[in-house]
This record gives sequence, structure tokens and C-alpha cells, in this order.
Amino acid sequence: MKFFRKLEQKYGRYAISNLMYYIVILYGMGLVLNLFAPKFYWVYLSLDIGAILHGQIWRLVTFLIYPPALGTWVLGDIFFGILALFMYHSLGQTLERVWGSFRFNVFFFMGVIGQILAALVGYLVFHQSYYITTGFLNFSIFLAFAICFPDVQFLLFLVIPIKAKWLAVAETAVYAYSFIRGSASTRCEIILSLLNVLLFVAMTRNFQKYSPKEIKRKRKFQSQIKVMPKGRTIHRCAVCGRTEQDDGNLEFRYCSKCAGGLEYCQDHLYTHQHVTEEIPHLHDD
Repeated sequence: MKFFRKLEQKYGRYAISNLMYYIVILYGMGLVLNLFAPKFYWVYLSLDIGAILHGQIWRLVTFLIYPPALGTWVLGDIFFGILALFMYHSLGQTLERVWGSFRFNVFFFMGVIGQILAALVGYLVFHQSYYITTGFLNFSIFLAFAICFPDVQFLLFLVIPIKAKWLAVAETAVYAYSFIRGSASTRCEIILSLLNVLLFVAMTRNFQKYSPKEIKRKRKFQSQIKVMPKGRTIHRCAVCGRTEQDDGNLEFRYCSKCAGGLEYCQDHLYTHQHVTEEIPHLHDD
């Protein structure tokens, strides 16, 4: 976490705000292109390492216009394709609001680099010239969203409500099956294409809470709660006012960007508006 904060302080000004807005525009261009000239992408724009090594370096960027895979381009596919563009725009914008522009930029472009490396290794090591689209990149965005918001519901087939975590589990199972039954090149492609999720979680997750010192502190805190007078609370969210007595599973954190040492529950830690001027502390009722 500290490593990422240092990177953000140094290079954060170069981050592209509303990145997913521009990516969805590219997807929209790909949607129209596949409608009127479906072969043009594969012949001139796709991530073909052989063609790139022969000078067609624009493919390192143009392969990104491939929209979420929709099969054959008929009227129904266009409808669901447009819905997919809105969905991925919403997913990306939400992640950017939670993480910040810099972190979302790093996550997305790590995914892009992973796609390119997967194609490069497949060509140079396994001597296979196959096309890699944005499928894994899109899945990594959805997987990151499901990790952050596992209980958000989607309408499967526009009818069946299902939580994001179960959709992520189902699609992960499909890729796990492909990994087990697939060739060495397929396994390499899956690992490199989804490495951005693993690396990003490793770089941003606070592993300090697993340290012996932190575990000892939590045990001491739990023992203090047991002897606390009835009705007294330790934590209170500055937004919704909930305490640990409202939900024993709630987690509370202090925001380093807010003045006055305000504390927030897990639902408002990333979504609250930062307080720049110190205000009186909230007292227990």
C-alpha cells in the first residue's frame, strides 16, 4: 500500500481521468466496424504479433477497439453489445471512483500489457500465431468489481437477479476448466492476461493486519470490548452513524484524507466526501 501511495504521489498527475469513457468509445467504434466490415479488424487491427514484428506496430493499440465478444453480428447482438458498453462503462467508472484515477489507470494498462505479453509468448515460445482480443481484459475489470462489491446484483438475461460474486465464480470456473484442459500456450495466456488482478491486489492490499503485532492489538481490543459498559460503543460511521452494535461484521477505518480523524464503515470508506476542516467529533448517544 505504501509503495502504491508513493507511486501515486510521484506520477498521479499523469493519470487519465474517466479512462473507461474513452475505452468505451473505442469499443463503440469496434462495434460499428464489426457491423459493416467484420474482417477489417482481424486483417489490419488485431493483436497479431507476427504482423507487429514486421512493422505494423499500430496493432499494439488498435486491438483495444474490439468490443465485448458477442458472437455473430445480428440485431440481437447489437442490442446486447450496446448494453455491454453501458455496463463496462459503469464498472470502470465505479472502480475509478473507489480507487482513484491513477490506480485504475495502472490496473487497466497492466491488463493491456498482460494481453500483449500473452500474445508475444505464444508466438515466440509456443510458435502459435493466434489472435488475443480484449476478452480477458474485460473479465479482469468485472472480476475486480466483484471483489470490491461482491453483493451488487446484476440481471442475468435481463430477468434473473444474481450477485456479482456468483457471476465471477461461474466465469472463473470456466477459465479454470480451460486452464486445466488446455494446452501450455492456453495456460500461459490465461495467467498473463489475468495477472493484473493478482498483482494489483498484492500491491494495494494492506497485509499489515496479518502481522503478529496487529493480531495482538485486535485481541486486546476484543478483550476491552468485553468489559465495556453496556450500551457504550467504540466505532461510529461519520456518514450513516452505524456502530459495531448494529452489525458485528462491520469494519471501520479512519480516513487519512479527512480532518478531525473521522471514522467510516466499510460501505462509506471509499464513497464519502472528504472533510477538509475539522469538525466536532461524533459522540455516542
